Amino acid sequence: MIDFADRQCKPCEGGVAPLSSAQARESLKALHANWKLSDDGKSIVRAFDFPAFSRTIAFTNAVAWIATVEGHHPEMTVSYSRCVVAYKTTAIGGLSDNDFICAAKIDRIAADS
Repeated sequence: MIDFADRQCKPCEGGVAPLSSAQARESLKALHANWKLSDDGKSIVRAFDFPAFSRTIAFTNAVAWIATVEGHHPEMTVSYSRCVVAYKTTAIGGLSDNDFICAAKIDRIAADS
């Protein structure tokens, strides 16, 4: 199985094909079971729940740090006790390895919190 968390994102400016649905489903196996593939196969999404707003914001900031370091940014929806993270590679209109790399790094920090 691929260990995405040990890899680094590569800049993607387009010009490459997104992962196929089969490739995305196979890559999803390397992530926490709560990551879900969107119906159109173009993004992955996971919700994270916390007991307090301070924990939600701390997690959100950690995700922002990963995004900054990797140069690959998710869409996040933040509320009092929940942060929903969605990844897709906009430049190619679908999923790339970068999405799974960042998701795996988020899985690591979620496991530690």
